[in-house]
Amino acid sequence: MAAATRPLDVPERSKPRTRGRLQLILILLVVLGPMVLATSMYKLKFWVPEGRSYHGAMIGNGESRSDIGIDGQDARWQVLVSTPEACAEDCQRLVYLARQIQVGLGRDAGRASHALAAAQPVGADYQALLGREYPQLQRYPLDAQRYLNKVGELGPQLWIVDPHGNLVLRYDAKVNGKHVLDDLRHLLKLSNIG
Repeated sequence: MAAATRPLDVPERSKPRTRGRLQLILILLVVLGPMVLATSMYKLKFWVPEGRSYHGAMIGNGESRSDIGIDGQDARWQVLVSTPEACAEDCQRLVYLARQIQVGLGRDAGRASHALAAAQPVGADYQALLGREYPQLQRYPLDAQRYLNKVGELGPQLWIVDPHGNLVLRYDAKVNGKHVLDDLRHLLKLSNIG
């Protein structure tokens, strides 16, 4: 009788081994599968979402204010207007918009500031207006040659700058202020700095 039960025991031992191997393979697939899929999606550029949740041009190369010729710093988020020429009508509209965006942040307004970086001094009339209407506007000098070499745009630009001085988003002079405000609110919501 003992001989008859032995052949039946052998398959019983191999079932747990097979089940254990199957479980190990499933665990490896669950852990490594998403990483392999994500790497493949990145390298082969398939299943990449077309939509985006921001309106400006993303600056994802780690450039800072100083890289584009603006020497200045602030430990808060910043809405920065830059112009390599005189601050004319488009530039003045962006300066007004930058202040309105900061005010529009409401309770988070203290986490952000607004600034102007111009290569040329502003006219006396506009200087008086800035002193009267924009008392918190920060002013920075702009190295026009370095700016044009890096940015390549001649007209005024609006930038969102993080508290470390890194450029995050860029907008042209025709930007809709609501879009910039939405982007900045989203960044402030996600950020633990500034």
